[in-house]
Amino acid sequence: MTLSILVLNGPNLNLLGSREPDVYGRETLADIESSCAKMAAGLGLAVEFRQSNSEGDLVDWIQQASGTHAGLIVNAGAYTHTSIALLDALTASSLPSIEVHLSNIFQRDEFRHHSYISKAASGVICGFGGFGYQMALEAVARMVKSVEEA
Repeated sequence: MTLSILVLNGPNLNLLGSREPDVYGRETLADIESSCAKMAAGLGLAVEFRQSNSEGDLVDWIQQASGTHAGLIVNAGAYTHTSIALLDALTASSLPSIEVHLSNIFQRDEFRHHSYISKAASGVICGFGGFGYQMALEAVARMVKSVEEA
């Protein structure tokens, strides 16, 4: 059975490629998904991308992931800095998770320097653009495969 990784994307990430390209780059979310799907296949994994501007959708998907996915990659967008609900959902999840940000949040507005969800994440990757998702995929692949081999 192929292990599956769920990649969740929060508000405004559907606008990648056109929204503030000087901050977020010109890659679209579909471009990132395509590169991750290719990489996942090479790692013997499946990857499922979802995006929502709704906090509740993200919470629901995290809660449902335990039965169907081996790990999570989460770019919660602005909810990173505001959502205790996402923190609680990730904390309750038994899955390894990696927090991803396209930009280096520590070089931006001070309110972006704090992440609620980092406390529940296995690791955080920021500042590498779309490549950060591939870095996260490699990291979560190592984590889930080491659990599978144990």
